Formats: sequence, C-alpha cells, structure tokens
Amino acid sequence: MKKLIALLLAGAMCVSMAACGSKTEEPAAPAEAEAPAEDAEAPAEDGAPAESGEAAGEFTTVTEGVLTMGTNATFPPYEFYDGDDIVGIDAEIAGLLAEKLGLTLEIQDMDFNSIVTSVQTGKVDIGLAGMTVTEERLQNVNFTDSYANGVQVIIVKEDSPIQSVEDLNGKLIGVQTGTTGHTFCEEDYGEESIRAYDNGSTAVQNLVKGAVDCVVIDKQPALSFVEVNEGLKILDTEYMNEDYAAAVSKDNEPLLNALNAALKELTEDGSIQAILDKYIKAE
Repeated sequence: MKKLIALLLAGAMCVSMAACGSKTEEPAAPAEAEAPAEDAEAPAEDGAPAESGEAAGEFTTVTEGVLTMGTNATFPPYEFYDGDDIVGIDAEIAGLLAEKLGLTLEIQDMDFNSIVTSVQTGKVDIGLAGMTVTEERLQNVNFTDSYANGVQVIIVKEDSPIQSVEDLNGKLIGVQTGTTGHTFCEEDYGEESIRAYDNGSTAVQNLVKGAVDCVVIDKQPALSFVEVNEGLKILDTEYMNEDYAAAVSKDNEPLLNALNAALKELTEDGSIQAILDKYIKAE
C-alpha cells in the first residue's frame, strides 16, 4: 500500500512538473514574436535616404518641378534681354540654384515694383532682380543670404554742375520706381524732388532730354547706360552701398533654407564669383 501511494505521488509530481515545464516554454512564443522587431529596424535603415529625400523635397514651388523667378529685365548686367532670352547675373545664378534643387528655371519679366507682391502672393517662387534687403521689404517677404554687392551711383550730363551727393539738394532726381534708390532719394530729398520711372533706361533717357538733373541707380547698369548714351558720366561719389539677395515667400521657409544651402555651396566652389566676374569686369 505504501508503495502504491508512493507511485501515485510520483505520478502526480511528474504531471505537475510537466505542467510547469509547459509554462516556462510559453514565453518562447512571444520571444519569437519579437523577431519582427529586428525586421522593423530594416525600414529605419532604408528610411535614412528617404528622410534626406524628404528634406530635399519638402519645399513647394508654384509649378511642380519648376523654380519660377520674377525679375525686371531692364537692369544690365543683372538681368536683360539677349534676343528673346533673359540673361545676366541673376538669370545665371537662378539657373544654378534651380539645378542644385533638381528643378528647371522659368523667368517671368514684370515691373520691378510688382516683384515683392508676386512673391508674397505666390505667383512666383523667388524675386531675383538686383534687389536690396530693406526693413520695409522684410515685412512682406524673406530674403536669402546675399550673393552680390551693389553700389548706388549718380549719373549726370558731362557739363552738369552736380559734382557730388552734396549738390543734389534742389535738383530733380530720376530713379526707377520701387528701388532702394527711389526710397532713399525720396527720404533724403523729398517726394517733390523725385521723378520715378518704370525702369532705369527710361530714367536715363529723361536725363538725356533734360527732364531730370541726374539719375540715381546701381553702378553696373549705370556703366551700361553711360556707354550707350554719349554725353553722360558717373560721379566718383557713391550714393549708397548695399547687398543683393533673393526674395522668398514667408510661407515657404523650407525653400528659403534650401536656397541658402545651395547658395553656400555655389559660393564655396567659386561658381557665384565666376558669374560675377563674367559680367563685371575688374576696373
């Protein structure tokens, strides 16, 4: 009887141990279920390039795959017509920027005074037109880092009594509408002393005709205008020194960041300077 009881107890212990064994093996299933977690890491590795792709493409443009540039093509050597094509410093820089961003470039010619509004309202992606960063413009658009320096000068007739900035008081000053030359001359000499024209060429023609006493404009287009209009000269005195940048919508900061990154690369590899040297000859 004692042996029988011992056998029965031994059998019960075996059943109990078997049950415990099955419980210790059950966690193996979840352990196997954790294996996909290793697979889950694979997409993360694949996701690294995807992330950079998203970073590169997170900005939007007016037209998909296109960088639309607003300019005023009467401002050589920054932008002007060569036949039916708009060429110049800004056009070439915009072309390189578009290439860096994997886009094609489209240029729209418009009144200078319309460029900031066109950027602000989303008609164009960037405004590139020898444009200076000012507090007033910064209220409506953002600007990239500067890519070039501009100097405002004074064009007069060769026999003009105007010899320096100090002689501008009481004179009629021709400017291009919406430019910094327009803004600062108006602030310095009053609206009644200013005659604003749609473009620099028209302002210079009015100087030739005697409708104004001088024209205040950027030095580079001034050199071009004086070259083709006999009897004009540029005063040695600078009116103002300023930096040029591209205008970008305040609603598209990713595009601003992408343009600045591209500008940095193009500056460091010498591409920007090569374009400037191509159009602006050392004096």
